[in-house]
Amino acid sequence: MMVRDKDSGEAQVSLGVYVYGIVPADVEVESDAVGIGDPPAKVKVIRKGDIAALVSPVPTDQALGKPECLQAHARLLDGTASVAPVLPMRFGAVMTDEESVAEELLEQNHDEFAEALRALEGHAEYIVKGRYEEDAILHEVISESSEAQQLRGDIAGLSEDASRQARMALGELVVNAIESKRHADTDIAIEALDGIAKQLNVRQPTHELDAVSVALLAALEDEAKLQDTLDELVEQWRGRVQLRLLGPLAAYDFVVTRAETG
Repeated sequence: MMVRDKDSGEAQVSLGVYVYGIVPADVEVESDAVGIGDPPAKVKVIRKGDIAALVSPVPTDQALGKPECLQAHARLLDGTASVAPVLPMRFGAVMTDEESVAEELLEQNHDEFAEALRALEGHAEYIVKGRYEEDAILHEVISESSEAQQLRGDIAGLSEDASRQARMALGELVVNAIESKRHADTDIAIEALDGIAKQLNVRQPTHELDAVSVALLAALEDEAKLQDTLDELVEQWRGRVQLRLLGPLAAYDFVVTRAETG
């Protein structure tokens, strides 16, 4: 939507308010904090009672689907999560103006948001991701399966056309075996993390060689203990699974709020 400046006659872009997340009212935004936009917009805080919203102005005709917009959204929320509880808004939440944010979002949901923030106090999300070493997991699968060994033998020396059915059967067997191992290894990781995680969600694999993908809500003060636990799993799975720890992050897998856009 466009409006016209009566003095200059020039068209001006109408602005909305982009909402990143909900935080306690005592949160202050650093002077250099920026959000989405080109150039990146300055972030401010809108307060109502005990809670507040992290926001920035956004042209209402601006496309928000670009990767850099999503990265800016996550960067602000993850940076906040390391120092204060934050309830992430879903990416792309735009409201009409600051009054709408204060009255329709914060005031109408005040008690619910305040309670959720209290529950998150001192906690953040961490993600444990593991990926199988391809050569190692294929050797493991084939060495454990006489059927796989037979199929590999059938394929040897045959042309691509002649071995097509055997290769398809071997591929299906390997995929199913890796899926079974993924479930077993995820259970091992969950058991190891059980004493640290306040909540835990198993994420869906995004790659055929994914071994573990687990999101957990944990106390910030337990980060060193979490890293020690991962180090033990790294040693246990050395040469078989590559593990990494992401976080602290905003609690996307556990608390994501919605807003009516306008």
